[in-house]
Amino acid sequence: MYVLQVPGGHEKATRGLLMNMLGEKGLIGECFVPLFEAMRRRNGEWGREKRLLFPGYVFVTTNKIVEVAQSLRSLPFFAKVIGGRDEKYLPLSDEEVAWLQALTDVDSHTVELSTGVIEGDQVKIWKGPLKGQEALIKKIDRHKRLAFVEMHILGRTKLVKVGLEIVSKA
Repeated sequence: MYVLQVPGGHEKATRGLLMNMLGEKGLIGECFVPLFEAMRRRNGEWGREKRLLFPGYVFVTTNKIVEVAQSLRSLPFFAKVIGGRDEKYLPLSDEEVAWLQALTDVDSHTVELSTGVIEGDQVKIWKGPLKGQEALIKKIDRHKRLAFVEMHILGRTKLVKVGLEIVSKA
């Protein structure tokens, strides 16, 4: 699995273009934009919405990354394969892929909303993909109902936002 960098706001368009251009030729297996489910208040009502887990990035599975990288030049905007220099492209490690697959739903590539409580200074997750992953939570924004989770991807440590509903604080 490889990561493509694209301009912010063009993630879904890039996915569609790549599937049309390369999916029919069999150059790519899967092309997706990971999302996370979060709560958002609109007009005084709380509702669920999906947001980008990694803004500016598209994930693609392929065995022909050089052909994919060359075809990115024909897109109407800038896009490149991350992690490569001098035509040597680095895929995500097995651990990174496993972590991503453990958090996201296999079909929709979405990190579902987690639910938990705060007991003292400890976070306890009752349900959702963060259950058992409490140690990875570095920060919680209760007002926006978000958790900031530490992830290692392509040799970097990154804080990613995921949805977390804290139902009580004791």
